[in-house]
Amino acid sequence: MNLERVQQLVYELLQELGEDPEREGLKRTPERVAKAWEFLTRGYRSSPEAVLNQAVFRAPASNMVIVRNIEIFSLCEHHLLPFYGKCHVGYVARNKVLGVSKIARLADVFARRLQIQERLTEEIAGAIMEATDALGVGVVMEAKHLCMMMRGVEKQHSSMVTSSVLGSFRRDSKTREEFLNLIAASGA
Repeated sequence: MNLERVQQLVYELLQELGEDPEREGLKRTPERVAKAWEFLTRGYRSSPEAVLNQAVFRAPASNMVIVRNIEIFSLCEHHLLPFYGKCHVGYVARNKVLGVSKIARLADVFARRLQIQERLTEEIAGAIMEATDALGVGVVMEAKHLCMMMRGVEKQHSSMVTSSVLGSFRRDSKTREEFLNLIAASGA
């Protein structure tokens, strides 16, 4: 990311908004915004493979593994406004497991890109399925969207829920039900 170019664009945006980018409160804003965008979009400069970094372990496991309440922060690709919430990930292992922190890091790789929640949910599920060759994967995400809260319909208490179920989570209603019951036990 060309930070100097982004700083210049923010400077020009401030001018277009009718502001004076040279006034005391805004003097360093273009630099701060450029650094913030570099951080908020770091998912473009990372990959699932790099994040997993050999953290897929052989284990004689065929049980369900669940990580609940993973905080998600992303930016809506339609308005460049944040959406945030929590993500629950489960998979039925097939002799391979992921290092537990890697599941949250994997979610961040995709969340730290311009996104829609529907695609984000599917990307997380697909990456876990691919990395582990799991029997099945389930991802449920609930998020609040500032593009809906601050503008447009201005609905402050609305949230969006998406799910992606692959393999045994899709084919077997008992597996899917077990996953949903276990994440509900967290107060999700």
